[in-house]
Amino acid sequence: MLTVSQLFIYPIKSLAGIAVNSAKLTDRGFQYDRRWMLVDENNVFFTQREFHQMALLQVELVQNGLKVSHKNNPHLHITVPCNAETKDTTRVRIWNDECDAQYVNKTVDEWFSEMLSYKCRLVYMPDKAERKLNERYSINREITSFADSHPVLIIGQSSLDDLNNRLAEPLPVNRFRPNIVFTGGEAFEEDLMEHFIINGVNFYGLKLCARCMITTINQDNGVAAKEPLKTLSTYRMKDNNVYFGQNLLYHGEGTISVGNAIELKKKKLAEHSLLTIDH
Repeated sequence: MLTVSQLFIYPIKSLAGIAVNSAKLTDRGFQYDRRWMLVDENNVFFTQREFHQMALLQVELVQNGLKVSHKNNPHLHITVPCNAETKDTTRVRIWNDECDAQYVNKTVDEWFSEMLSYKCRLVYMPDKAERKLNERYSINREITSFADSHPVLIIGQSSLDDLNNRLAEPLPVNRFRPNIVFTGGEAFEEDLMEHFIINGVNFYGLKLCARCMITTINQDNGVAAKEPLKTLSTYRMKDNNVYFGQNLLYHGEGTISVGNAIELKKKKLAEHSLLTIDH
C-alpha cells in the first residue's frame, strides 16, 4: 500500500521548506508554494545554486504572512505580507520563462539584500499571473508557480532509503525539495506512476526530475559537497542528467493530507523509466 508520509511547501523559491500535515491544491500547486521569489536587478530569479546561504533562511506561516528568519541568528527576522503591498508590476524570468509578478515592498527588499550580501528584490505571483508549462510536458497547457518545473514533485521513501544505503552518510529528504513523499512500494516506484489518485484528486506523472547541485547543499549549514550527485550518477543517469523523483500534474481540487492512501491507476512501461538500471 502506498501512503502519503510527508508534505512540504516552499513559499519563497529556494529558501527552506515547511513540513505540513495537509496542503490545499490551487490552480498552480499547493497553496503558498513558490508564490514568492527573489530576483536580481534584471528581474532574474535567485536560487541556492548561486547563493548557498539561501538554505539558512527559514520560513514560517504566520497569521499575517510569512515570517522569515536566519537559521543561525533567529533574532534576524522579517514578516512578508501575504499579498504584495505595492502595485508595481514587472516581468520576471525563471529559466527560459517569463511571467508577471509584483514587487512586495522596499523594507523586505533591503532585509533580503542584507542577508544575502547582494542586492535583490522579493516578488509575488498574483492569481492573475499565468506561467504556462511547456506543451511538451503538459496535458492541457496547465500553469505553474515559480517552481523550476511542474507544480508538484513526488519522491518515494524507498527511493531515498535505497540511495542512503549506498552513501557513507545518509541524507535527509530536504536535499531533494519534494512536495509529496510516500511510503510503500519499491525503490523508484514513482518513476512508473503515470496516473494515481489521492483523496479524489487525479495526479499524472509527466516527467522525471533532473537533479542539480542544490541536492549537494547541506540545508543545515549551506555548505556544498559532492553527494548525492556523485553516487546517483552511477545508477540514475540518462542523457547526461541525474534523475530522482517525478514531476506531476493534477486535475481536480482538494486537500492532500499525511496518511492519505495513494491509489495507483496506471503504470508507465518500464522502458520509460530508469528502473531498468541496476538499483
